[in-house]
Amino acid sequence: MLDHVSIGVKSVPASRKFYDAALKPLGYECLDAGDTSAGYGRKAVQLWLGQTDHPVKADERSGLHFCFSADSREAVDAFHKAALRAGGRDNGKPGIRPDYTQPYYAAFVVDPDGYRLEAYCGKKA
Repeated sequence: MLDHVSIGVKSVPASRKFYDAALKPLGYECLDAGDTSAGYGRKAVQLWLGQTDHPVKADERSGLHFCFSADSREAVDAFHKAALRAGGRDNGKPGIRPDYTQPYYAAFVVDPDGYRLEAYCGKKA
């Protein structure tokens, strides 16, 4: 349904350090980089970061988050670890989510700008 999502960040260079590290274990990379924007995806850009003086205020209580597909549970684990090492904050350690449709293995982090991110794998172990 969606072609891509764009989010505003305070600093594209700072955000690139985080997203380059966090998305690499999931097979995503920066496909288009500039001074004030960066686009991530596998074959095409699906997530755009755009530098702005007035990003939307992230609110962890809003329910808004961005979920990235993972090819394996190991990739979910690596996403979580890499995101934390790159300045993200834990928002749910890797594991099975029993309240969700099974199999649902996911991890949650908050990026340096306050956006909530998830990596998800729907494959059985």
